[in-house]
Amino acid sequence: MPELFSCLPILDLNKTKSVGKQFTLGRNERLKSRKSIEQLFSEGKKFMLSPFRVLYLFDQMKNSPLQFGVGVSTRNFRKAVDRNRIKRIIREAYRLQKLPLQEKLKEKNLRLNLFFIYTAKELTDYKFIYDRMDLVLQKLMSEIEKQSEK
Repeated sequence: MPELFSCLPILDLNKTKSVGKQFTLGRNERLKSRKSIEQLFSEGKKFMLSPFRVLYLFDQMKNSPLQFGVGVSTRNFRKAVDRNRIKRIIREAYRLQKLPLQEKLKEKNLRLNLFFIYTAKELTDYKFIYDRMDLVLQKLMSEIEKQSEK
């Protein structure tokens, strides 16, 4: 019986879990607290990088170094299906590219609340959002550097 499975590769489950854990977007990484969101909108800094308006607020390290939220206007997208699709695409693009930002925040012992508002009036493809997300995250990395110098 063991000879049947000898051709299959042996997986080290400890390694596969750590690789899989890097690209998750867990519950503790989502910005859900009304208090945190209100604080972010009232005290946070913002910048525009089409199709996003990005709001961010640095804080001292607490539990999760990076918390993230997404919003899409009902005025621009009347159908919930379209709004949910855009949010899903944005979350996926963010999830795949957040790791360097997360590591930089841990290194500098900072916490970042982050909120993306999709401002375009039409649906865009995944590749465009992925590329723009990369630019947004690079800008945030430079803001982290500025923040750590203070």
